[in-house]
Amino acid sequence: MMKKASFNSKLKLSLPPPESLTKFLTESGTFQVGDLLVNKDGVRIVSESETEVPPPIKPSDNQLSLEDMDVIKVVGKGNGGVVQLVQHKWTSQFFALKVIQMNIEEQARTALAQELKINQSSQCPYVVVCYQSFYKNGVISIVLEYMDGGSLLDFLKKVKTIPEPYLAAICKQVLKGLAYLHREKHIIHRDLKPSNLLINHRGEVKITDFGVSRILTSTFGQANTFVGTYNYMSPERISGGKYDSKSDIWSLGVVLLECATGQFPYSPPEEEGWTNFYELMVAVVDQPPPCAPSDQFSPQFCSFISACVQKDPKVRQSALKLLEHPFVNMYDDLDVDLSSYFTDVGSPLASL
Repeated sequence: MMKKASFNSKLKLSLPPPESLTKFLTESGTFQVGDLLVNKDGVRIVSESETEVPPPIKPSDNQLSLEDMDVIKVVGKGNGGVVQLVQHKWTSQFFALKVIQMNIEEQARTALAQELKINQSSQCPYVVVCYQSFYKNGVISIVLEYMDGGSLLDFLKKVKTIPEPYLAAICKQVLKGLAYLHREKHIIHRDLKPSNLLINHRGEVKITDFGVSRILTSTFGQANTFVGTYNYMSPERISGGKYDSKSDIWSLGVVLLECATGQFPYSPPEEEGWTNFYELMVAVVDQPPPCAPSDQFSPQFCSFISACVQKDPKVRQSALKLLEHPFVNMYDDLDVDLSSYFTDVGSPLASL
């Protein structure tokens, strides 16, 4: 008796050749990469034991529907899509809707499927919540938790600099998020920067945007691809070598130093700024690592930055270890109120 084909082999037998598979899936209202299946009703992981093309995903009573969302305004653009502020018609709850035009290139499809998997599987108070994802008419829509304070970049533009006690409170939350991603999910974010750290009126700070993240599959937990934001990229990544989760720690150090001083740590040689990103990359690789001015900041903060931006990643500390650093907890007795601090500057939600 002939054995039943697996889902993937069945797909190959019953559908057009691989080069036309994407067109078929798009026209049929289904988008699949590996074991991830997405259609207009949501997302599911397909079991290897399934022998038939699964029926449409039926949303349960507690699932969200795009038809129940009213678009308020566009709150962000980038990474091949836009982010809209939307409001649920029946509960009045706000969400962020990330809308991405489907790219038929295999590499883009794989990266997008990976992002959806990360969003689906990440459950941490310090990572932005992904509620549901949809695929319809060649567009991926991801319903995310709405962080009404905007990004740390938006906030920094308003306040110019962030005092140490608030930085310590922010830093603690980001480190907890990184520790979760690195240890529990084996994920390198690879694009940690102020615009990917979101805040809200409750004083919460959460990591977002895994569009260029990579699930570590190597035994040694390393990667050698070259993706991300150059400004905050670690020297080992710029050099094109292998890197691991410690590259996120470098980025965190650069971000915190920028928040503390109000300027990016690597100053261009001329007032006109960097003429191209190669000059910046050479500076990161060849120059000594940046440091916090000892006459402006506490020894603890200076030590923390130094621990983050060690040029040798082996010397750099992990997120879990950095949570024990004196700087992270030195202001605990002050009962720092990030909620009031964020809200006093002004929340986008409050101005709707």
